[in-house]
Amino acid sequence: VQLQASGGGLVQAGGSLRLSCAASGRTWNMYSLGWFRQAPGNEREFVSEVDWSRGLTYYADSVKGRFTISRDNAKNLVFLQMDNLEQEDTAVYYCASSRRTRVATPALVEYWGQGTQVTVSS
Repeated sequence: VQLQASGGGLVQAGGSLRLSCAASGRTWNMYSLGWFRQAPGNEREFVSEVDWSRGLTYYADSVKGRFTISRDNAKNLVFLQMDNLEQEDTAVYYCASSRRTRVATPALVEYWGQGTQVTVSS
């Protein structure tokens, strides 16, 4: 599975961005697809994921109520709508997937996309 993330950029606090991740390759048995982020000096952390077949969604507490994950199964796309952004959301965001399980931690991720930078200014 190959993952291609896009949509990062620079935004002021309180603003919005929408990230996209396109999955290709052996996607027919994908279990979960989601997002992690990593700020300088920090470990990579879980942000959100979606159960590919059932559509169940999961969020880190820090983004609940502000971020929304969605999917387009027909086009193998997942989106992360980020609203009311805060400076603490500044990080490189990575798309991630697994064919077997949820991607709740980095150790469970089978496939990583390249990162896309999100910078939130004051």
